[in-house]
Amino acid sequence: MSKRWILGMFVVAQALGYAGATRARQERALPDGGKANTVLASAHSDADHMKPAERDPRYRICRDDVLVISFPLTPELNQKVSVQPDGFISLQSAGNIRVEGLTVPGVVEAVKKAYASTLHNPIVNVDLVDFQKPFFTVLGQVGKPGQYDLRYDTTVTQAIAVAGGFAASAKTQVFLYRAVSSNWAEVHELKIKDILSGKNIGEDTHLRPGDMIFVPENTITKFRRYVPYAIAFSPLYQGPY
Repeated sequence: MSKRWILGMFVVAQALGYAGATRARQERALPDGGKANTVLASAHSDADHMKPAERDPRYRICRDDVLVISFPLTPELNQKVSVQPDGFISLQSAGNIRVEGLTVPGVVEAVKKAYASTLHNPIVNVDLVDFQKPFFTVLGQVGKPGQYDLRYDTTVTQAIAVAGGFAASAKTQVFLYRAVSSNWAEVHELKIKDILSGKNIGEDTHLRPGDMIFVPENTITKFRRYVPYAIAFSPLYQGPY
């Protein structure tokens, strides 16, 4: 097993940390043994009949995020909490509630519900003070495959340049994986040769947090547009077929 393959699998696992929280942490591997191929074929069949819904673009809470929860009318309950590895936070006098995968307004409603038995229509403010920074991932035939911070408006070609450019074995074909629901990714094929030659420049897609770019070694002519995360990010997956 090559070092590049091991690095790729590690980066994918990391990618599921951020993009995985927004996708309800769909990071389970496929079953072992002979059943794996059956699961793979079944999921591909399902993809033919399902079109994912658009994903809410707002940030969703991840593990290790830090929240400041304040109560303007009852400041004695003001508190700063960290999201635990299991996705829960511990509230003063209200127990534990799960917040992983919620938006900030969703956390506000969850906190209000947790205090419903002790406070009448509480006013709650939630501030996200520390969170997982946006990133993108580049895998395959590039100089430096890995995970990179998404600090600026970045296109696919710029992301490949950040990752060391195309390797000598790369084809002028690029695939972009983007979350469209909690379970599915949409696969976009980009003809980089045309973009770099000045054609179809508008197809040089601007990245979103959690996007993954894959540069294949061999040209792929057939692929499925929608891919379940359980398959796309498993060791059995060999490309967007």
